[in-house]
Amino acid sequence: MLGILYLLLCFTVGWGICTYVFPNLYTIATVTYDKKKLPFSPYLMLFPVWFLTGTLALTWTTYIMATIFKDKQMPLLISNAIVMSLAVLASVLMAFFYLKKGNSNKINFYSNNKRVFYAELVLLLGIISLAIILMRTTFFIKNNQLFVGISVFSDFSPHIGMIRSFSHGNNFPTTYSHYAGEDIRYHFMFQFLVGNLEFLGLRLDYAFNIPSILSFVSAFLMLYLLALKISGSIKVGIVSCLFFAFRSSKTLFTYLANLPKGTDYIDNLKDNIEFIGYTPNENWGLWNLNVYCNQRHLAFGLAVMFFIIILFLPQLYEAFEALKIDSDNKIGSIFFTKEGWKVKDWKKAIGAGIMLGSLSFFHGSAAIGCLLVLFVVAIMARRRLEFLILAVITIILSLLQSNYFIEGSAIGMEFLYGFIAETKTVFGVMSYLERLLGLLPFVLLVAFCIEKGVNRYLMMAFSAPLIFSFHVSLTVDVTVNHKYIMMACILIGIFAANLLNKMWSKKDLILKLASIVLIVCLTSTGIYDFTTVLRRNRPRRAIILDMDDELTKWIIENSTSQDIFLSSNYALNQVVLGGAMLYQGWQYFAWSAGYDTEYRDVMVKLMYEAKTPDQLDYYVKQNNIRYIIVDYDNRVSGNYSLNENNIKATYECVYKKGEGHGEIAIYDTLKPINN
Repeated sequence: MLGILYLLLCFTVGWGICTYVFPNLYTIATVTYDKKKLPFSPYLMLFPVWFLTGTLALTWTTYIMATIFKDKQMPLLISNAIVMSLAVLASVLMAFFYLKKGNSNKINFYSNNKRVFYAELVLLLGIISLAIILMRTTFFIKNNQLFVGISVFSDFSPHIGMIRSFSHGNNFPTTYSHYAGEDIRYHFMFQFLVGNLEFLGLRLDYAFNIPSILSFVSAFLMLYLLALKISGSIKVGIVSCLFFAFRSSKTLFTYLANLPKGTDYIDNLKDNIEFIGYTPNENWGLWNLNVYCNQRHLAFGLAVMFFIIILFLPQLYEAFEALKIDSDNKIGSIFFTKEGWKVKDWKKAIGAGIMLGSLSFFHGSAAIGCLLVLFVVAIMARRRLEFLILAVITIILSLLQSNYFIEGSAIGMEFLYGFIAETKTVFGVMSYLERLLGLLPFVLLVAFCIEKGVNRYLMMAFSAPLIFSFHVSLTVDVTVNHKYIMMACILIGIFAANLLNKMWSKKDLILKLASIVLIVCLTSTGIYDFTTVLRRNRPRRAIILDMDDELTKWIIENSTSQDIFLSSNYALNQVVLGGAMLYQGWQYFAWSAGYDTEYRDVMVKLMYEAKTPDQLDYYVKQNNIRYIIVDYDNRVSGNYSLNENNIKATYECVYKKGEGHGEIAIYDTLKPINN
């Protein structure tokens, strides 16, 4: 199947790029940052990096080629034919020359240390199982019915619309499926990847779930390697992944404490299907594994972020090692030496910059979060110009993409202290973090006091996205800053794991027990959240769409992504599944991306309430409407009084199904009725 071939080419193309740009990449996995031998299976790093690199390269190339051929009937067909042919040819040639040159550096597929091998095997199987369970539970097709989990359907509304606008439409130049006809301000390239895979023959759920699973696993393995390189301990790597999966919070304990006397705690926990929380919007599932289910592109972005941090941290460790030697001239040895600024590895700096810049429209927040961390790292690191090269290339590529896709400013930076804390003061923020994160801040405070030198500084660098999230807003909805807080907690969680490992390593039984108790306390809420995701997304509660629905098929067969639909403010339904480009979908999606939804609300009202054919036709042409949908939602809307007779008198009805108030009718504005 062509979709599977495309994914395999992502790996082979990634291998080819990494062989040239990051030669001897596998050596990263052989030693810690302080040059101690690392018992790690190199392919646990290589496969994810190849996937990430190849996916960025192949997907962007496919998109650019499709844009070039946008005026053709099937631009994706032409684009894939060219790109995949070149990718196959390049992969064969690279393999030929690689084998001809001879493999002087033999890489063991797995660690020779049996204890490490089995530990990593269990970890890998656990991560893969977790990924499959999460992705399959929230999105799957059975008996040609698409089941979309209740905890993800909201975010999936524009995601599925965007995916199908590529797989069954011609969304070039790209516009937002829930606010059609203007620019695209949302990072959509992961949805393009999925849409292209469906176009190439993968069933929709496989097209969405397979790259999501690969991204999820890649993020965990990159974090695992980062934790190993910092600590040198397999246990720290595993516990860091545990903290990544299951968030720290006191929410579960607060919830149990607030239950009425006499409540059966076990039954209550088993029956609950709502995300519990006592901070604003925590009941959305903002902080738990549900985020990786409804924002599938986040894991991909985190994986790239972690990899680039792994690449650049050696320069920080080198600088701190130099400080030990020249302790009498600390400032001079950091800022006024050749080693502090020179460029040693141009390929790494340029390659990483292109990789991070390419991430902007896969997941822009991950690119920003990575730059924030590296900015702090660069202050004390050696070869600072390599950081500068990376940052300049990333910013240039991001600006080029933004200027092409977005009309006007891509982001609106605004100082906003306090994030979504109820009381926006220093003590209000401290109270918010304590309620949100539970024991984690206290564990990290102890870790910060115990750590010395480079690790203590690294904790500050990893905290940069968290500090940013509480001081700056880049969108009208500051809630989206939660991703920066998650990034920071995942990264500094390594040092929480390191502290617990040190406690466990002591011969003191009390410290060993305390480390176990702390792990339980730090993960209990996250584990319970995971069970809530499963209960909440049982098939009987899912949003179910018919893959063979007559209306969906009609939209696919009779419209393109340049045809704008005037409709009710749909979230997710059969119309969205057809890839229809909505003039005004559910307002929150477009509003949070910075679109002027209030203006379109007025226009929707004017068109549906228009009193004469001329008046309706004027507004239809002004807003480039191709199809008008009239259904139950319009007839009972409290936002306007539908003048259905005027629409019937103005345009020909090209689709009709149902009767009475439940009837759905589609009118083609290119087929006016001549009175």
